[in-house]
Amino acid sequence: MSFDSICKDIKGVKIQGAESVAKAAVKALLLRHDKSAIKKLLSVRPTEPALRNSVKYTTSHFNLKKAVEEVIDHFELNHKKINSFGSGIIKNGMTIYTHCHSSTVIGILKEAKKQGKKFSVICTETRPLFQGRITASELAKAKIPVTLIVDSASRIALKKADIMLLGADAITSSKVYNKIGSELFATIANKFEIPVYICTNSWKFENNPYEEIEERPSMEIWPNAPKGVKIYNPAFEKIDPKLVEAIISELGILDFSSFLIQVKKTYPFIFEKF
Repeated sequence: MSFDSICKDIKGVKIQGAESVAKAAVKALLLRHDKSAIKKLLSVRPTEPALRNSVKYTTSHFNLKKAVEEVIDHFELNHKKINSFGSGIIKNGMTIYTHCHSSTVIGILKEAKKQGKKFSVICTETRPLFQGRITASELAKAKIPVTLIVDSASRIALKKADIMLLGADAITSSKVYNKIGSELFATIANKFEIPVYICTNSWKFENNPYEEIEERPSMEIWPNAPKGVKIYNPAFEKIDPKLVEAIISELGILDFSSFLIQVKKTYPFIFEKF
């Protein structure tokens, strides 16, 4: 693949999932890593800190190829730690609710299945791109009982759930960012006293808080919409940390404040200027 084709696939969500995007971005740097290339990579998904932190780490090293390998190893090796921590909270007989598609959540569920635990999953279809179908397909392939629901059936479905597992596209010092609908579901879960866990690699931390929420093309919701119909298609939303029981990362299972402290202690480069 060419540098431009990788950028196109990231922007067009052909490559999706924050970690997959980050790994694709650093591989693209092996093809081009001049200032304009770096600027283009950062612009294709401006709300993806995993991409930004990975590019920052890679371009700060003299040996580019080795740095790319280290970034890929970071995500792949730490998956095992996250899977171990996350699978520990899953108990026999549980019903787990999830939204969108998160490779981190999938990894945790597969590890719990591997340990012989018996549980079921409810996942949303996740409009408008139906990423929930990817989640459902992967879980079914792993022989994990899964039920797919329309997004608007969340309240009914959550009454049957024991815990909620969500991925994260970004975490700042004050918010968690994830797929649109995430705070809605977390709010409902909180009402029913269902703990919400954010499952993520800590490189999704963004040191410079931003208010921008990526708005996707209206075509994703309604191709050829009638004239006069305005369509708003935000990709993500902010989740209030008060709704989150804990963050599950390679750093452990930590409350929001403790997670922030550990990220700064473990990965100081994230807090350096780009």
